[in-house]
Amino acid sequence: QCTYVQIEQAERTHAVVLSRPAWLWGAEMGANDCGVCVGNEGVWTREPLGEAEALLGMDLVRLGLERGSSAREALEVMTALLERHGQGGSCKEEPEPFVYHNTFLLADRTEAWLLETAGRYWAAQRIREGSRNISNQLSIGSEITAEHAGLRERARSQGWWSGHGEFSFARAFSLEKEPPRMEAAKARLRAGTELLQRHAGHITEETLMSILRDKASGICVDSAGFRTAGSMVSVLPRDPALPCVHFLTGTPDPSRSVFKPFVFVAGIKAAPQVRSPSFPQDPARQIPRFRSSVDRRHELYRRHQAALELMERDPERGQRLLGALQELEQQGLQGMRELLQGTVSPSPPELADLFFDCVQAEMKFYT
Repeated sequence: QCTYVQIEQAERTHAVVLSRPAWLWGAEMGANDCGVCVGNEGVWTREPLGEAEALLGMDLVRLGLERGSSAREALEVMTALLERHGQGGSCKEEPEPFVYHNTFLLADRTEAWLLETAGRYWAAQRIREGSRNISNQLSIGSEITAEHAGLRERARSQGWWSGHGEFSFARAFSLEKEPPRMEAAKARLRAGTELLQRHAGHITEETLMSILRDKASGICVDSAGFRTAGSMVSVLPRDPALPCVHFLTGTPDPSRSVFKPFVFVAGIKAAPQVRSPSFPQDPARQIPRFRSSVDRRHELYRRHQAALELMERDPERGQRLLGALQELEQQGLQGMRELLQGTVSPSPPELADLFFDCVQAEMKFYT
């Protein structure tokens, strides 16, 4: 059972860690126990939006992680399911439908891919060097590594491509007149690219955290009633003997959140403080949907939100709290650096409790 529809079950699924809107089944980003990471962004294309309920792009993120043992396999899972079931349905917990198509970044220890979709059609590009970012835009041009079998014929039959010369997925399928939110995303995409290029050759987990926290570029948003949600940074060592480390905030506004380390091991201790409550009569499950609202904030979210209000109300105390949170994050970063360098060897039970302990430590600062 996905957010809106049922699909055939797989015989075996991987363990996953997910950052997701609490009301739906899928996820905006996450990782699995094979070192595969997937994240998505919404886009609007020339293909009609599917308001009929189908798979959400966020469902595809989770399905790719649960069923793919590599980035390439996750890509194949996601495109096969997209072609079979389509994408559609509201992506927001409100009575007025909010529908979009999706782009995805996929990575594992050895490969990285960009997957972009328009309805059931898709194009994928393998990223062979450097860095890549996405931000509510189609960006795959003619450098297509794999594609939907009917992609070019669809573009030709609609008059979006002549059928001769170079074929660009972004040029063929992007809207001629884009919604305001996509126009704003162009600047964000450009800024992200520039920030990554500025650190080319020496990008670290802290580099990525600083980019995700960048408000001047619009990457980190905290205005006009909208706030950037949960954030995630993953370190995927090429050496298979080393563990993958995933840093997750579990709270909004990364500029005022703590990235906490998570490592896949046996017997991971659950962190109920970052799991949203469930509701017997959930308005997201009842037809018609979203006719009422419920408070889905988990315990860490509630305490973090109170801390944000304190920071705004009492800047001096807020700065002290922010300093304490930054110190907590630095401790986690240093511990994970030592783990990846082989200078410390935490026991499996210590790693199993790692994320839970970091959440507990953060909550104490808010008490």
